[in-house]
Amino acid sequence: MRRIGVAVGQDVTGSAGPLGIVSNRDDGVDHAAISALIREWRPTCLIVGMPTHADGSPSQIAEQDEVFIEELRRYDLEIDTVDERYTSIEAEQALKQARIAGSRGRISKESIDSAAAVIIAERYLSSA
Repeated sequence: MRRIGVAVGQDVTGSAGPLGIVSNRDDGVDHAAISALIREWRPTCLIVGMPTHADGSPSQIAEQDEVFIEELRRYDLEIDTVDERYTSIEAEQALKQARIAGSRGRISKESIDSAAAVIIAERYLSSA
């Protein structure tokens, strides 16, 4: 609810890269930041990670994601969802491995959220 990890994916290569995060404000989603990213990157589709429990059932946060998806409709882009189960754990493990290898420094919550967004984008691209 505090941060939205952001990544950009490429249909041709099936790969994605981190763009950082959008920090939400006290009054909700920072749509000015999202609008700026959409103007800069010109995506054809927005992908939203849907939080689920281990058994696949929707988590409590899923309702808030549905509200977020409705807010994203203002951008007139296709919106798809991807199961984001375990993406933060996968992202943190990958970042820790990169740190052990010496290719990155401190691991922040922001870098984990952004790396998880990459995993979500790549899951979408591999299933499309």
